[in-house]
Formats: sequence, C-alpha cells, structure tokens
Amino acid sequence: MSTRREAVLREMGLAPLWRLRSAADDAVVAGVEAAEPSPLEEARPVGVSVTATGPSRAGSAGAGAMSTSARPSPVRQYLPQAPSVSAAEPAPDSGPLVDPARRERIAGLDWEQLEADIRECRACRLCEKRKQAVPGVGDRQAQWMLVGEGPGAEEDQRGEPFVGAAGKLLEAMLAAIGLKRGDGVYIANTVKCRPPMNRTPQADEIATCFPYLQRQIELVRPRILIALGRPAAQALLDTEVSIGASRGRVFQYRGTPVVVTYHPAYLLRNQTDKAKAWEDLCFARKVASTPGAQDSTQG
Repeated sequence: MSTRREAVLREMGLAPLWRLRSAADDAVVAGVEAAEPSPLEEARPVGVSVTATGPSRAGSAGAGAMSTSARPSPVRQYLPQAPSVSAAEPAPDSGPLVDPARRERIAGLDWEQLEADIRECRACRLCEKRKQAVPGVGDRQAQWMLVGEGPGAEEDQRGEPFVGAAGKLLEAMLAAIGLKRGDGVYIANTVKCRPPMNRTPQADEIATCFPYLQRQIELVRPRILIALGRPAAQALLDTEVSIGASRGRVFQYRGTPVVVTYHPAYLLRNQTDKAKAWEDLCFARKVASTPGAQDSTQG
C-alpha cells in the first residue's frame, strides 16, 4: 500500500485495519463483505435475486413511510459468482406534484440551460430562505455520479455541493479508491436548495426537484450511481430504504447500477461506520468494473 494511500485511510480513521483486497481475495469474494450484515441480508440465501414492480413516484411522495409488507423488494441482489446488470427498467416518475409541462421542459435542457434554470427555480418552499441554489459540480462525462441529500450552510453560501467538513471526508473516501473530485466524478444533490436548519428534505420537495436530478443523470450518463444517505436512495429507487439492509447490494435506476451507502455528514457523527462506507466504495468499484455497467442510463 502506498504512503499516500495509508495517509488517506488514516485521515478516514480506517488505517491500519483496512487495505484494498488482492486478486486472490476477490476470487473468494466478488464484492466487499459487509462488516455487520443486517438481519435481512443474513436471512436471504446467497445468489437469490428479487424483482420489484416499483410504485409510482406519486405513491412514494404522498404516502411517506411504507409498511414492510407493502414495501417493494430491491430490483436485484448482487450475485458474486456472476455479476451482471439487469435489464433496464422504466424510470421513476416525478408524479403529480410536478407540473408535467415543467418536467417535459426540464427534460430538454442542455447543461447551461439546466444550471441556469436551477439557480432561478422557485417551484417549492426551499427557495424562500436559500442564499443560492446548488446545481452540482464535477466531470460532466463522469463514470461515477454521487448523489447526496441537499446543500448545507457552507454549500448554500458557496453554491457548490460538499464543500464543508463532509465534503473533505468525501474527497478522502474517493481518494482511498483512486478517484478524485472533478476527475471522472460528478456530484449532485437530491434537492438543490438548502432545507431550513439542515432538516431532511420533505417528500414533496424531493419530488419537485427530482426532474433536475433526472436530467443531470441523463446528461452525465454515469457508469454507476452512488446514493449517499436515505433521501438520495429513496429518490433514486422510489421506495422506502434502510441503509443497513441495502448495503452490499445493487439496485437499478434506468439500467444504471445504484449502490447505497452512508452520507459523509452521518459518518462525521458516527465514526465507527467509516469502515462500512469504505467497504461500500470498494464494492461499488467492483460493480462499476462489471461488463455492461456502462452506457446503460438510457436503457
């Protein structure tokens, strides 16, 4: 392991316990084993895939939390012996909370038009107390696209996502797997304006802003999507999500693999889970290298 890699892992609070797996390790486990498997993952036989029909976004936005019995299953569990990307499925709909004409207009915007539209948007209550909207940042032809929750105070001030303490941790996490902010990586948020007091975005706010995220994904055409935290995962998957139960599994958004992990802000408050986030990123790197994972966003 290089000196720089050791320094990065030390910054994340992981060294000297964690190292990248060797080829021999990968032959035994295709993907990174979960540090603490959830009861759901322990109970499911390895190699069993589960398919979900997928509710409309209207149901997700209006109903809030979904009961366990009604909750759709993940699109597909990752199969270590034969990693593959499932066939493309219909994209989630933004639902009746979004004006269809507005959704259609956003779907036709180019990058410059899209970012200008985001900065001028007043479609929901979040615009009322923002200093500025935060569109996104990074490589517009990135293979990796990371989706967070929403801007914080510093992001609201500077107009760029992940620039505070959580952003520094995210950069260290990316560096630990050989990635760099802005180089092959695009970062965006589920909502583009800061929620008051940094509260979790509400369902109608996420639904209103979702066409912007949807268009960003269409323009970037990433090889893999990383959902950082529950709001991002629920927006992309259009269903209630438990991070613990979703780790180590591959979901789909319009044919693009989605890997779910913790938000860096959560990791700053829960240092012991940094090791799990490190595992998730190693797992995501393996998924991204799977043949067929690229150029699948349009399905």
